Amino acid sequence: MDQMFLESKSRYSFEETVNKFSEMIPESGWKVIYVHDLQETMRKNGKEIIPVKVIELCKPDYAYSLLSDDDLRIYSNMMPCRISVYEKADGNTYVSRMNSAMLASQIGGVVQEVMSASYREAEEIIGKIIEQ
Repeated sequence: MDQMFLESKSRYSFEETVNKFSEMIPESGWKVIYVHDLQETMRKNGKEIIPVKVIELCKPDYAYSLLSDDDLRIYSNMMPCRISVYEKADGNTYVSRMNSAMLASQIGGVVQEVMSASYREAEEIIGKIIEQ
Protein backbone atom coordinates (compact mmCIF):
# COMPACT_ATOMS: atom_id res chain seq x y z
CA MET A 1 0.00 0.00 0.00
CA ASP A 2 1.22 3.47 -0.73
CA GLN A 3 -0.60 5.39 2.01
CA MET A 4 1.24 6.67 5.09
CA PHE A 5 -1.71 5.97 7.40
CA LEU A 6 -3.90 2.90 7.05
CA GLU A 7 -7.42 2.31 8.33
CA SER A 8 -9.30 -0.98 8.21
CA LYS A 9 -12.69 -2.06 9.49
CA SER A 10 -12.59 -4.66 12.27
CA ARG A 11 -14.68 -7.81 12.10
CA TYR A 12 -15.37 -7.42 15.81
CA SER A 13 -16.85 -4.97 18.29
CA PHE A 14 -14.62 -2.39 19.95
CA GLU A 15 -13.96 -4.37 23.14
CA GLU A 16 -13.57 -7.66 21.24
CA THR A 17 -11.02 -6.03 18.94
CA VAL A 18 -8.98 -4.65 21.85
CA ASN A 19 -9.16 -8.01 23.67
CA LYS A 20 -8.11 -9.97 20.58
CA PHE A 21 -5.09 -7.71 20.08
CA SER A 22 -4.19 -8.10 23.76
CA GLU A 23 -4.17 -11.90 23.28
CA MET A 24 -2.61 -12.11 19.81
CA ILE A 25 0.26 -9.66 20.29
CA PRO A 26 2.06 -11.73 22.99
CA GLU A 27 1.31 -14.96 21.07
CA SER A 28 3.25 -13.45 18.15
CA GLY A 29 6.37 -12.77 20.22
CA TRP A 30 5.58 -9.08 20.74
CA LYS A 31 4.94 -7.22 23.99
CA VAL A 32 2.04 -4.91 24.81
CA ILE A 33 3.78 -1.93 26.40
CA TYR A 34 0.73 0.14 27.26
CA VAL A 35 -2.87 0.73 26.23
CA HIS A 36 -3.92 4.39 26.16
CA ASP A 37 -7.65 4.85 26.77
CA LEU A 38 -8.17 8.18 25.02
CA GLN A 39 -11.91 8.18 25.73
CA GLU A 40 -11.15 8.05 29.47
CA THR A 41 -8.44 10.70 29.16
CA MET A 42 -10.89 13.02 27.41
CA ARG A 43 -13.60 12.28 30.01
CA LYS A 44 -11.19 13.33 32.79
CA ASN A 45 -10.79 16.61 30.92
CA GLY A 46 -14.50 17.27 30.55
CA LYS A 47 -14.79 16.06 26.95
CA GLU A 48 -16.98 13.22 25.70
CA ILE A 49 -15.91 11.12 22.71
CA ILE A 50 -16.73 7.64 21.46
CA PRO A 51 -14.22 4.85 22.28
CA VAL A 52 -10.57 5.13 21.20
CA LYS A 53 -7.69 3.03 22.52
CA VAL A 54 -4.10 3.14 21.32
CA ILE A 55 -2.11 -0.05 21.85
CA GLU A 56 1.66 0.34 22.09
CA LEU A 57 3.56 -2.78 21.11
CA CYS A 58 7.22 -3.67 20.91
CA LYS A 59 9.38 -6.53 19.77
CA PRO A 60 12.54 -6.23 21.88
CA ASP A 61 14.86 -7.70 19.23
CA TYR A 62 13.78 -5.09 16.69
CA ALA A 63 13.93 -2.28 19.22
CA TYR A 64 17.43 -3.34 20.28
CA SER A 65 18.65 -3.13 16.68
CA LEU A 66 17.86 0.57 16.66
CA LEU A 67 18.39 1.56 20.28
CA SER A 68 21.82 -0.04 20.62
CA ASP A 69 23.31 2.12 17.85
CA ASP A 70 23.92 5.80 18.68
CA ASP A 71 23.44 6.79 15.03
CA LEU A 72 20.03 5.11 14.90
CA ARG A 73 18.63 6.30 18.22
CA ILE A 74 17.23 9.35 16.43
CA TYR A 75 14.44 7.04 15.22
CA SER A 76 13.39 6.14 18.77
CA ASN A 77 10.58 8.71 18.56
CA MET A 78 8.71 6.23 16.36
CA MET A 79 8.93 3.52 19.00
CA PRO A 80 7.08 1.61 20.20
CA CYS A 81 4.78 0.69 17.33
CA ARG A 82 1.18 1.81 17.78
CA ILE A 83 -2.16 0.42 16.69
CA SER A 84 -5.28 2.49 17.24
CA VAL A 85 -8.70 0.90 17.76
CA TYR A 86 -11.73 3.17 17.63
CA GLU A 87 -15.40 3.42 16.89
CA LYS A 88 -16.91 5.86 14.43
CA ALA A 89 -20.38 7.37 14.32
CA ASP A 90 -21.42 4.58 11.92
CA GLY A 91 -21.19 2.16 14.88
CA ASN A 92 -18.33 0.16 13.39
CA THR A 93 -14.90 -0.45 14.88
CA TYR A 94 -11.75 0.45 12.97
CA VAL A 95 -8.03 -0.23 13.27
CA SER A 96 -5.47 2.33 12.15
CA ARG A 97 -1.71 2.36 12.03
CA MET A 98 1.19 4.09 10.33
CA ASN A 99 2.76 2.50 7.28
CA SER A 100 6.20 2.35 8.85
CA ALA A 101 7.60 0.32 5.93
CA MET A 102 6.80 3.19 3.58
CA LEU A 103 8.52 5.68 5.86
CA ALA A 104 11.50 3.38 6.40
CA SER A 105 12.02 2.97 2.65
CA GLN A 106 13.02 6.64 2.59
CA ILE A 107 15.64 6.04 5.31
CA GLY A 108 17.21 2.78 4.10
CA GLY A 109 19.75 0.50 5.77
CA VAL A 110 19.13 -1.12 9.14
CA VAL A 111 16.17 1.17 9.82
CA GLN A 112 14.45 0.00 6.64
CA GLU A 113 15.16 -3.65 7.47
CA VAL A 114 13.88 -3.40 11.05
CA MET A 115 10.84 -1.22 10.40
CA SER A 116 9.79 -3.19 7.31
CA ALA A 117 10.02 -6.48 9.18
CA SER A 118 8.08 -5.10 12.15
CA TYR A 119 5.46 -3.64 9.82
CA ARG A 120 4.97 -7.01 8.08
CA GLU A 121 4.62 -8.84 11.41
CA ALA A 122 2.18 -6.27 12.80
CA GLU A 123 0.14 -6.51 9.58
CA GLU A 124 -0.07 -10.30 10.05
CA ILE A 125 -1.60 -9.76 13.48
CA ILE A 126 -3.94 -7.03 12.22
CA GLY A 127 -4.95 -9.19 9.26
CA LYS A 128 -6.59 -11.68 11.61
CA ILE A 129 -8.88 -8.97 12.98
CA ILE A 130 -9.84 -6.77 10.05
CA GLU A 131 -12.25 -7.36 7.20
CA GLN A 132 -10.34 -8.39 4.09
